[in-house]
Amino acid sequence: MKKVLITIAAGALAAGAVAGALHAGDAPQPPMTFFVTSVGLGKGGDLGGLAGADKHCQALATAAGHGSKTWRAYLSTQGPGAVNARDRIGKGPWHNIRGQQVAKDLGDLHGDTLEQARNGNLINVRTVTDEKGGLPKGSVDKPNEHDILTGSKLDGTAYTDGADHTCKNWTSSASADKAMLGHWDRNSASSISWVSAHPSRGCSQEDLVATGGAGLLYCFAAN
Repeated sequence: MKKVLITIAAGALAAGAVAGALHAGDAPQPPMTFFVTSVGLGKGGDLGGLAGADKHCQALATAAGHGSKTWRAYLSTQGPGAVNARDRIGKGPWHNIRGQQVAKDLGDLHGDTLEQARNGNLINVRTVTDEKGGLPKGSVDKPNEHDILTGSKLDGTAYTDGADHTCKNWTSSASADKAMLGHWDRNSASSISWVSAHPSRGCSQEDLVATGGAGLLYCFAAN
């Protein structure tokens, strides 16, 4: 009987040690630092400039319980005092609401080195969510809303040519103006760009919808 009790006690201690080890190894989930907006502002490419776009990101994050961070829209501007989208969003790493890492730093996010470009970031159909954890509408959905406003080149910098790529620095909803768009719903790291896929048909809300979007934005926590 004594031997049985000792065996049971040893087993209990062993189970407790395993449970303790598992508990000790549990790492806290990283906070959300990246999302695609669940809705646009509804005015096409007129976002109220960078300030208005940032305010939209901040408001959505706050409503979802993540307002303690400083949120920035991933957008570039053009002309005198041009701003690069990549310079606005901090240094990373960035995670979605499920704690999945989408990029560890700016180089990883944009493929700055050959190795990083080959590996690619993880902004794709398996990791992108909106601020509430929902899945945005992609190219297989109706309506298709996979176009994301960026106004940026592949490396996250501003365009320097004479064409409009930013809906007049995010103040225009005119059909004559254009915006560069990215695709959030990539099927792999190497498929079409999340940041610079193609231009919009125009900058009105109707133009963005007709192109395959809804005026949605990428939002990153800058701190």
